[in-house]
Amino acid sequence: MLYSTQSAKQTMALGKKLSSQLKGGEVFGLSGELGAGKTTLVKGIALGLGVKKPITSPTFVLMKVYRATNRPIKKLVHIDCYRLKGSEELAAIGAPEYFGQNDTVVLIEWPAKVKKILPKKILNVKLKLGKKNNQRNINFNNR
Repeated sequence: MLYSTQSAKQTMALGKKLSSQLKGGEVFGLSGELGAGKTTLVKGIALGLGVKKPITSPTFVLMKVYRATNRPIKKLVHIDCYRLKGSEELAAIGAPEYFGQNDTVVLIEWPAKVKKILPKKILNVKLKLGKKNNQRNINFNNR
């Protein structure tokens, strides 16, 4: 499914709307160039799941786990693989332990860098800069 947003606010609103359909156990792979809106979409999903802490890109810490208050989802895991060289590095910090947990939603930026350890069932989200200023084209598809 393809969406087009015209601002960061609209991208966040799309994430919030998406969060209302989540049941837990979902793993998302967020792809797109730097500045395409991956973390902005995560912020909207987090808002919809009732995460109270500010969402920032985990580029340097690799993974952040947030408490969600939207039952039955209790955790949102945000992973940024931009600086990783391979799947082994992500496995070493315990990220795969969160994949498929019924009370958890996992959002992985730059999933191509760690595709060897990703679960078979993943929702791929491709974000692209649009032709207009602040426009984003966001394509969701299952793998």
